[in-house]
Amino acid sequence: MRRRFARGAIALVVALAALAVPGTASAQPGGGGNNDADCRPSAQHPNPVVFLHGLGATYYEDLNFLQAHVARKGYCTFSATYGAYPGFPFVGGLRPIADSAAEIAAFIEQVREQTGAAKVDIVGHSEGGFQSLYVTKTQGIADRIDKVVAIAPPTHGTTFAGLYNLAYLFGEKSRELIDEVLTRFGCPACSEIGIGGSAVQTLGDGPVAQPGVTYNIITSRNDQLVTPQETSFVREPGVTNQFVQDTCPLDPVGHIGEAYDLNVWHLVTNALDPANAEDFLCTVGFPG
Repeated sequence: MRRRFARGAIALVVALAALAVPGTASAQPGGGGNNDADCRPSAQHPNPVVFLHGLGATYYEDLNFLQAHVARKGYCTFSATYGAYPGFPFVGGLRPIADSAAEIAAFIEQVREQTGAAKVDIVGHSEGGFQSLYVTKTQGIADRIDKVVAIAPPTHGTTFAGLYNLAYLFGEKSRELIDEVLTRFGCPACSEIGIGGSAVQTLGDGPVAQPGVTYNIITSRNDQLVTPQETSFVREPGVTNQFVQDTCPLDPVGHIGEAYDLNVWHLVTNALDPANAEDFLCTVGFPG
């Protein structure tokens, strides 16, 4: 279902995206590279940007258009599929959150080594947004991360459009059954980021925001999967929380569409370079 919605989102914005992203930026010393180990950060954009896809996605299906857009602005950008099972790299983000977090941390270190950068910025969507917070807090690399931009992260857990709320109506055993089914069918991460999930508890044990890291959390009032939508936010010093509709009130964008929404793209690039933040004309995103 997720892939079907994602394809719908791509189809709806592809014309606009083509204007914004006419192609993958060529790698060159001093800026601009999309998954290119030879890219070297520029003085203007000294931090490589690591992109983290959402649940059930891959590095080439979710934030790939946004990544190319950011690369064209002169950033070195990198992404990889995390949380996939060996021998089946086509669906990521399924394995336990802690396992994926270690995988992501190793990838960040690889990016730093390749580029020579002291720090990276992270942009994540959905589970990737959660991981951007979780990795920064739990993997001992907060001093190597400058900015985190999390798009619709299930920070405090999600009801998955009310699924867990329905389970709780039938008692704790129903929740345990759902968790068992999700794990048995190969998605332990699904239960771990649900309301009361183990990864959510780990992230919420003490402050989420780490010293020296700047955080921006972006979500839509119309998000259908990370619900309630306010659960994305982190109410701590050093964190900017914003709804897309705070800037573009008529944008109906939903959870999947947030990865492809041009308004979100502008909010992300402004968060990556706040000193040169730009005003932009709001468009209408995909409501799915």
